[in-house]
Amino acid sequence: MTADAQFWNALAERYAAKPVDNPDAFERKIAITKGRMNPRDVVLDIGCGTGSLALRLAPNAAEVHGLDLSTEMIRIANSKAAAQGVDNVTFHSGPFDSFSHFGDDSLDGLCAYSILHLVHDREATLDKIYRLIKPGGFFISSTVCLGDAWVPYRPMLTVMKWLGKAPAVYTVGSEELVREVEAAGFVDVSLLEVGASATTAFTVATKR
Repeated sequence: MTADAQFWNALAERYAAKPVDNPDAFERKIAITKGRMNPRDVVLDIGCGTGSLALRLAPNAAEVHGLDLSTEMIRIANSKAAAQGVDNVTFHSGPFDSFSHFGDDSLDGLCAYSILHLVHDREATLDKIYRLIKPGGFFISSTVCLGDAWVPYRPMLTVMKWLGKAPAVYTVGSEELVREVEAAGFVDVSLLEVGASATTAFTVATKR
């Protein structure tokens, strides 16, 4: 098990109990995501945590799949799905780079909320995301872009990781992120204002 998986497993119960930081912004993100979906869709949510987004999207799709590195997060997500009586959501645990449940051009959409800033190789991750989505399908991400902040977060985060108080976090700016998404092949890449914090980039894109 990787150090980051251990970190998130230890945090899972507290994470599940913590309220959404900005519920209004979260609702706007969900509304935009649902606006790109139809009832026949198969959608994957990577970095799904305890399943909050996947479960909210379930009524608008044929199938929603959630993937997370943390087995504890997935355990909680499955419990939530059972408690809510949701039967069209499937949760998977493991790293995205070796996730093989879907083949190329098989997904109608893919969501990556609060995960791309935790990815060491975003280029490879975005390439795999692009390959999995069908032509014309959507990719929606919400990413912490510490590269847009004036605070020197990098040394602070390095120390916190050494102390076991934070996972590995990689700094990226919002405009840099848009360029990376475009370089992966996506078109109509947009940064949308949803009322989130100044360091959160909410992007919507389409596979050509």
